[in-house]
Amino acid sequence: MDVLFGRIPSRHDVDASLPAVLRLLDAHGLDRALLGSLRGGLFDARTGNDELLATSDPRLVPVGTVDLRDALTAEPELDRLAGAGVRLLRLFCAEQGAEPDFPGLRHVAALAAERGMTVLTSGDVRRFWRPFAGRSASVCFLDVHAYHLADFVLLARDEPGFVASARLLNAPDSIERVVAEVGARHLAYGSGLPRSDVTPSALRFRLADLTPGEWDQVGHGTAEGWLT
Repeated sequence: MDVLFGRIPSRHDVDASLPAVLRLLDAHGLDRALLGSLRGGLFDARTGNDELLATSDPRLVPVGTVDLRDALTAEPELDRLAGAGVRLLRLFCAEQGAEPDFPGLRHVAALAAERGMTVLTSGDVRRFWRPFAGRSASVCFLDVHAYHLADFVLLARDEPGFVASARLLNAPDSIERVVAEVGARHLAYGSGLPRSDVTPSALRFRLADLTPGEWDQVGHGTAEGWLT
């Protein structure tokens, strides 16, 4: 979960092409990935979505996007994505300069909830929960840090559809605390490939003190639930 491909303008040292991303997945034992487009998030949503929909590898599940800087284009683009069978929406809030109280972000949050799409969003969960609250929304917050754990747990108690990526939950007991407080269904393993090194998050998750059922839920069950 949380894998991107394309080009990273500020990271010339990182090969984010699709073949390179597939090689990284193989190297780290990741059997399936929810894939989004860097072109869609950083440059143009429609052509990025076109590029995404053209991928055909069965290991890749497409995650569409819209441009929060022009939310008037979001409704037809969401309908186009839904018509192509896309169930997931990646929002680049930080990269597109969208704040939690911006009307465009609130509009997109409402549209996604109405269409039953799961949103994967960047940004500090302590701020970016607001546009999604009270909508029965399915949302995965990609940047939940170990220091934000208590705030996320409080949110998850009231919002059954709120999920945290495990990528930055790297404190000795952070994954275990979320599972103990609100259950494994509120966590999903995310790597952040290729912009992030997968090794720390993968090692922390593999060593987590979870039951086999909890481990499976975080490792793939939560994400699979978004697709049913």
